[in-house]
Amino acid sequence: MQQATIQRPAALLMSMLIGSSILLGCANPGEDVRVRLCKDLVVGQLGTSQLTWTQVSTRTPGYSDATVNLRWSAAAGDGSASCAYRYNAVDDTAQQLADPLSAYATSPSQVVINGNSLSGQALATAIAQAMQRQGRELIDAAGKAIGH
Repeated sequence: MQQATIQRPAALLMSMLIGSSILLGCANPGEDVRVRLCKDLVVGQLGTSQLTWTQVSTRTPGYSDATVNLRWSAAAGDGSASCAYRYNAVDDTAQQLADPLSAYATSPSQVVINGNSLSGQALATAIAQAMQRQGRELIDAAGKAIGH
C-alpha cells in the first residue's frame, strides 16, 4: 500500500514533466526545428544572443538540399547565415506536401555564417553545443513550469 502511495506522486510528476516538455519544447512552437537550430548555431558562433532577426527564409528545391537563410542586426553589425539540409525522404508523402521541410534532415550538412563556412569537426562541435543549449533551455523551462 505504501508503494502505491509513493508511485502516484511520481507518476503525476512524470506526466507533468512530459506535458511541459511537449508544450515548451521550442521557444517558438511554430518555428521549424531546422530554423531554430540554424539560429542557435549563429548565436553560438557569434557568442551573443543579442540579435534581432530581420529575415528568416527557407527554400525547398525538391530533391536538392533545403536552405535556411537568416539575416540579423546587432550592436556589432548586421550579418547573414545559410544552413543547408540534405534531402532525407524515401518516398513522397502527404506530410511533406503539408510541411515541405519535413523531407529534409534535421541536422545541417553545411553552415555559412558571415561568409565563413563551418564543416567537419567544427560543424559537429557547433551542432553539439547548440543542442546542449537547447536541452538546458528545455530543462529550465520545465522547471519554471512546475514551480522550481
